[in-house]
Amino acid sequence: MSTTEQLSMESEESTFSGVYARPSKPKATVVIAHGAGAGMDHPFLTGFSDAMNALNFATLRFNFPYIDQGRRFPDRPPKAVAAWRQAMQEATSRSEGQPVWACGKSFGGRMASMAVAEGMTSAGLIYLGYPLHPPGKPEKIRDAHLYGIEIPMLFLQGRNDAFARPELLDAVVARIPTATLQAVPDADHSFAIKGNKRSQQEIGASLAPSVAAFIAH
Repeated sequence: MSTTEQLSMESEESTFSGVYARPSKPKATVVIAHGAGAGMDHPFLTGFSDAMNALNFATLRFNFPYIDQGRRFPDRPPKAVAAWRQAMQEATSRSEGQPVWACGKSFGGRMASMAVAEGMTSAGLIYLGYPLHPPGKPEKIRDAHLYGIEIPMLFLQGRNDAFARPELLDAVVARIPTATLQAVPDADHSFAIKGNKRSQQEIGASLAPSVAAFIAH
């Protein structure tokens, strides 16, 4: 059973919300950011967070400011990176010295990687579907900042992800000594698999064991 705390945070003159959940003796803390199109209460993220709590990890999931402001379009990177920094500070202040990892779905993971590339401290990075390029535009690859990151990185990626052509992602991961790719066969950007009817909550929860094992190894 985890204790839960509602958070209100502030960065770059914007307030944004979060939820901190902590089992009695967590192994580590995972800070979790959402993708561009949905906030922290999307079933995929709540399913993933609950499953991480059940595996004895504390979690802090948060909204980027644009979600709480009711806006459609994501915050620009400087604002999103500032939110990431504040969320990590909040999690670290509650971690009692245990490792704090940054984890994000799509946009949230890319913003976490940019924050780390700009100096944010994190034990490691977990990408739940890294958006390597826009769908149908593999020439617009978003990889330059990744090569300077020296902490462990796990790329959990569907092999049918329109945001990451497999051969491109494989080449990027191969160039990063601290990066590991765990491919999910037949899964798309939301980790849905054609013909496999699962709820978003179940899909999110299904990724937790891989993340827990990577953090623990």
